[in-house]
Amino acid sequence: MSAAIDTGNTGFGDTGRAADSGRLAAKFETLRREGRGGLVTFVTAGDPDYATSLRIVQGLPGAGADVIEIGMPFTDPMADGPSIQAASLRALRAGMTLRGTLKLVTEFRQTDAETPIILMGYYNPIYSYGVERFLTDARAAGVDGLIVVDLPPEEDGELCLPALAAGINFIRLATPTTDDKRLPTVLANTSGFVYYVSITGITGAATATEEAITEAVGRLRRHTDLPVAVGFGITTPAAAASVARLADAAVVGSAIVNRITANLDETGLAAPGLVDDVLAFVRTLSEGVRAARG
Repeated sequence: MSAAIDTGNTGFGDTGRAADSGRLAAKFETLRREGRGGLVTFVTAGDPDYATSLRIVQGLPGAGADVIEIGMPFTDPMADGPSIQAASLRALRAGMTLRGTLKLVTEFRQTDAETPIILMGYYNPIYSYGVERFLTDARAAGVDGLIVVDLPPEEDGELCLPALAAGINFIRLATPTTDDKRLPTVLANTSGFVYYVSITGITGAATATEEAITEAVGRLRRHTDLPVAVGFGITTPAAAASVARLADAAVVGSAIVNRITANLDETGLAAPGLVDDVLAFVRTLSEGVRAARG
């Protein structure tokens, strides 16, 4: 149902869209066969430090995460609430960079070749890194998709089309204010899945009702065959289960980041047991999601 892609002058030649890794499609097909929704977990790369962050990411699949979303630390994360803003600042203070984020994905791929990895963030660090170099390095590291929240469809030539040409999915956000007239534009070059932001505002700010999510997911499915993941405001296993009954996946971010925050010592460093506690919480989210459809 999505429109054909004109890659234009992307720097990757006139090869059209390159084949992606296939991990996202395979994951959502597995979820469909199993008759359940998925769990997408978000953490910020390098929070609270590189080694701890890597251990968390490495442990997420075993704790039940189906897709891992990794935040690229940035000084001005305008779409994120206080929890994720603080996580970005902690990571930056600990020396995390975009290069370090890609290194983290590379290390993760040494032991996990199946779990999809999505990088989420803002365009400025990618622009500074260099779009072509970033996409080449991201694909080599094992990145499956990008969510870049401050690039609208009108700017697809900046990153979206080059990413698709490089074989990296570009996942677009739809919101409660994205009406039927706007949706075809939003979805035209979207791939992998659609991320539905269930509230207006920043991450962790509120919770949408089941009725509102049901209506929104139904409307999106009238416009696209892509899987629909719902995020923003999902903080408990029960809330994740509720979303997993209605959508193809539930996205949990701020609640996981809050568990990291709760396990920092008085100096802001990782306290003993931080990784175990975070992964134990993710297991409860996964159990809720997996039981959601009976």
